[in-house]
Amino acid sequence: MTSAVVPDHPWLLPGALTTGGQPARRPRRTTRDWLVDGTFFLLALAFLVAAHYDARQAQPEFALNAGPSWLVGVDILAGLLAVAALWVRRRWPVALALVLLPVGLFSVTAGVALLVVLFTVVVHRAFPVAAAVVGLHLLAVPVSLRLRPDPVLSDLAAVILVGSLIAATVAWGMFVRARRQLILSLRDRAERAEAEQQLRVTQARQVERTRIAREMHDVLAHRISLLSLHAGALEFRPDAPPPEIARAAGVIRASAHTALEDLRAVIGVLRADTAASDAPEPPQPTLADVPALVGEARAAGMRVELTDGVREPTAVPAALGRTGYRIVQEGLTNARKHAPGVVATVALTGGPADGLTIEIRNRWPVGGPVAPEIPGTGTGLVGIAERVSLAGGRLTHGRDDTGDFHLTAWLPWPT
Repeated sequence: MTSAVVPDHPWLLPGALTTGGQPARRPRRTTRDWLVDGTFFLLALAFLVAAHYDARQAQPEFALNAGPSWLVGVDILAGLLAVAALWVRRRWPVALALVLLPVGLFSVTAGVALLVVLFTVVVHRAFPVAAAVVGLHLLAVPVSLRLRPDPVLSDLAAVILVGSLIAATVAWGMFVRARRQLILSLRDRAERAEAEQQLRVTQARQVERTRIAREMHDVLAHRISLLSLHAGALEFRPDAPPPEIARAAGVIRASAHTALEDLRAVIGVLRADTAASDAPEPPQPTLADVPALVGEARAAGMRVELTDGVREPTAVPAALGRTGYRIVQEGLTNARKHAPGVVATVALTGGPADGLTIEIRNRWPVGGPVAPEIPGTGTGLVGIAERVSLAGGRLTHGRDDTGDFHLTAWLPWPT
C-alpha cells in the first residue's frame, strides 16, 4: 500500500486536487476555493450594483431599462438570488445552471452569475453533461433577446456578443478541467510507479529469502546428516577403543563447527545492512570442491565412488560449479539418510560444448527407503529442481529398470 501524495501547501490548491488522487464526492473547500468563490461573488455583485446604478440614472442605452418598469425590480431581485446562489455552485452546479436558465431569459443583472455557473459546470462535470447544459443556455440567448431586446445592438450582434462570452467562459473552464485532469493523471502515475517499485522490492526480498532458505537447507542438511552418521557409529559401538572414539568425537566437533560457520555465513546475509551491501561475499563452493565433499562423506563412513570426467574443469563458470556442487551435496545427503550402508556413485561428465551432466546412483535398499532418524523438510529435491530450472537445465530422479535410484541433472555450460 502506498500513501497518498500530500502537497506541501494544500491551501493553495483547489479542493479537487487535495484528496490524494482519490475522487471525493464533496471535496473540502480550501482557502484558495474560498478566495476564488469570494472573488466571483464580488464580481457578480459589482455587476449587479453597476446595472442597478445605471438603471437609476435612466440611461436608455443600458439593457436593464428595456421592457416595462416593473421588470427592473424583478430583474434586480432575480440577480440578487443568482449572486447568492454562487456559494453553492460547487455542490450542485448542474442543478443551479438549470434553475437559473429561466432567470437568464429576463434578468440582465444575473449575467455574470450565469457565466460563473456555466464555468463551474464545465470544470466539475463530464463533457456530455457540460455540453448539454451549455447548449441549453445558448438556445436561450435568442429567446432572451426576444423578451428583452437590446436597445443598442441588433439581434445578430447581441447573439454574437453573448455567444462569444459564453464560448470564452467554456474555453476557460475546459482549460482548467484539462489541467486538473493532467495533474491527477500525473499523480496517479507517480503513485502507481511507487506501488510497482515497492512490489518489485518485495518480490526481490522474497526471492532472496527463498535463496537463503535453500542455502540453509542444503548446507545444514548435509552437515547434520554427517553428525548423525558419526553419532550413530558411536552408539552402535559403545565398546570401541578410546582412540577411535576420540577420532569420531573430533570429527563430530569439526562437523558441528563447520555447520555453525556455514549457518553464521547465511545469517550474516540476512543481517547485512546497506552500508555493508558492497562487501564481497564469502567464497562459495564450486565443482572443484566436489572431491572434498566426497572425502567428508567417506570420512563419515559412507561408501562413495567418484568419477570425474569433466573436460576443462578450470573453465567451469562459478554459477554452474556452485549449482553442480549443491546437486551432489543433496544427492549424497539423500543417499546417506534413506539408504545407509549402500554404495553411492557420483559421475561428473561434460564440457563447454555439451553442458555438465551429474549423475548420482545408489542401490535401492532392501525393503525400501529407510526413514531418516533426523526428520527433514522434504523439500531437498524440490530445491534442487528449482536450482536446475533457474539454470536452464533438466532434472530427473527416481527408480529405474535396474533397481537403482538415480538423480540425474543436466546443466548448460555457458561459453
